[in-house]
Amino acid sequence: MTEVVPRLAEVEADVQGLVEAHMETLLGVRFLASEYSTGPVHGGRIDSLGLDENGSPVVVEYKRGVDAGVIHQGLFYLSWLVDHRDEFERLVRDRLGATAASQVLWSGPRLVCIAGGYTRYDVHAVREHRRSIDLVRYRLFGSDLLALETVASVSGGMQAVRRVRRQSVPKAASDVQDAAMAELAGALDEFLLGLGDGVNRVERKTYRAYQRLRNFACMCPPQRTKVLVYLKVDPAKVELVPGFTRDVSGLGHHGTGDLEVQLRTPRDVERAKDLFRASYTAA
Repeated sequence: MTEVVPRLAEVEADVQGLVEAHMETLLGVRFLASEYSTGPVHGGRIDSLGLDENGSPVVVEYKRGVDAGVIHQGLFYLSWLVDHRDEFERLVRDRLGATAASQVLWSGPRLVCIAGGYTRYDVHAVREHRRSIDLVRYRLFGSDLLALETVASVSGGMQAVRRVRRQSVPKAASDVQDAAMAELAGALDEFLLGLGDGVNRVERKTYRAYQRLRNFACMCPPQRTKVLVYLKVDPAKVELVPGFTRDVSGLGHHGTGDLEVQLRTPRDVERAKDLFRASYTAA
């Protein structure tokens, strides 16, 4: 048995190249552009631009070691991005097509910083901002292993996440079954948000996503008799139960994930908790 000693990259560009080549696998973000120029007035270059699973624009900035400037630099570029929405949407249209461009979610653009380390002041600073920011620490092991660890994750703007009490049923909901499904969705929401400090909730028209760096669960609006949740769990590694879990890989559905979980009663939520935790751990 030998120890594999962690190390930093020789140069920042090595980290950037690795992440850009595998951005969707590592971050759940579709890669759009590298070293994107902000023009002669701003005079800068955004390390990486991308679009996440929920359609949110993403700025990724890299530093080889510990560098407090990475957060300020990234926020500068994030502000530029928000002020140049048309330009970003043209980029998305050119790279990913018109459909992706029409679904860009501007309520919560994200900054992902990937560096060798952060100070406690960095972690405190991001929690004071109203932007969605992820601080990610990287390490290289040997010649072929890369580790990414989320140090801090905050969600700003419309996506601000806080632990909430179980949602009450709207007064207009007179149907008993509708009320039961609304309460079930509220219980599930509370459980998913409580899985960890870095859970962000993203609202889309057709689903609600729960994410760390990547989505780990997507909950659709309650139906009359059930609530559908999609998880990032390999269906081939799960004993599928008819009426409870289903393999939807290759099937069209809202949200992300290949395992569909059907919840009809609070007991189903209890049955599915291990699946929720497995998906959270893998995200």
